Amino acid sequence: MPPLKEQTLGQGNIMVVDDNPANLKLLEDMLRQHGYEVRSFPRGRLALAAADQEPPDLILLDINMPEMNGYEVCQQIKSNPRLADLPVIFLSALNAVEDKVKGFSSGGVDYISKPFEFEEVQARVETHLKLRRAQRAEHELLEKTLGGAVGILWELVQLTSPRLALRSHAVRGIVHWITQKMGVRDAWQCELAASLCFLGCVALPDEVFEKAYSGQELSPDESQMFRAHPESAARLLSNIPRLEVVAEIILRQQENAENTPVLEASRPGARILHLALELDRRIYRGIPASSALDKLKLSKRFDTPMLDALKGYSPERAEFEARRLAVRDLRAGMVLEQDVRTKDGNLLILKEGTLLSETWIERLENFTKAPGAQDLISVRVPGLPGARSLEELGYGIARSESSKPG
Repeated sequence: MPPLKEQTLGQGNIMVVDDNPANLKLLEDMLRQHGYEVRSFPRGRLALAAADQEPPDLILLDINMPEMNGYEVCQQIKSNPRLADLPVIFLSALNAVEDKVKGFSSGGVDYISKPFEFEEVQARVETHLKLRRAQRAEHELLEKTLGGAVGILWELVQLTSPRLALRSHAVRGIVHWITQKMGVRDAWQCELAASLCFLGCVALPDEVFEKAYSGQELSPDESQMFRAHPESAARLLSNIPRLEVVAEIILRQQENAENTPVLEASRPGARILHLALELDRRIYRGIPASSALDKLKLSKRFDTPMLDALKGYSPERAEFEARRLAVRDLRAGMVLEQDVRTKDGNLLILKEGTLLSETWIERLENFTKAPGAQDLISVRVPGLPGARSLEELGYGIARSESSKPG
């Protein structure tokens, strides 16, 4: 295994922006000789367009350029959620203290004076690339850790009420669509909040959630119960490190976030989640997505960019094939067609509508080892148009006498 220095040195996509062709050629050649991928641009606007299409790992930026100077370019980079984390190093012949201060104030992470020695440029580039790699690694670890914890909580929601799990899955799909279209920074917070937005509903009777979500009239007590569920979920999550913003997004899901939140960072996510919930509630009532979106636009309650981001959205519609299968033939992604109980009916194992995961299949396998367990399980198998058998869907299940509908 090569030493760590050899592994990290020279790995990075660098963008160089300078209106001087000689400087561009010099930096481009030197960086490529040391293994970096390089893209060079003589104008700030060209660089901004290219970075938005394919963000680099680091930008070397001149200051004195026509059309748009380096400070303006850096400010635009930092105002773009997709590019805000990019390290920008200024390269300039301006050596006054106020020029350097202005560079850092506009968002730069370092400042190299011209004329420069390439060894200095390389050392500073590699330092900031290492910092960026470390930040990415920490962010990925955080996402995986929190994602795993949220996955467990989501499965608990599903075990309690498959209806809640299906709706949270639908809401998360809408939130994901919006954040991807808008390039929202820290989109993972919005999506985790969507996944757990109904966590507080596990204490509600199913019929209360059904009435509230479908827009039926509620009694005062039922209305109070439903309106309290975001606070219950937020209270559960607020003490988990790094989930403070997620907790507040959930807390404010029934509002349009006009009131000043405790954490300002939660405001965009709360607005997105509120819109996603309002759209899903209408879809749940049978209103087509496009018609529901038109009604929300007419309400004037939501930000135009968010509504525009939903152009073309339609909920996922899977085709299902009803089957009765042995537990050994179940696969993750199938949906229970009816409650699974012991043969005497005294013990509920899993509820109708549960989306099967490896955990729930293992639970069913454990119960089949006990006397009185159900032999065949009624499920809906997600299908694909034109597929003729479960084998074609990738389930690897052969049609046998024991697995045919009966």
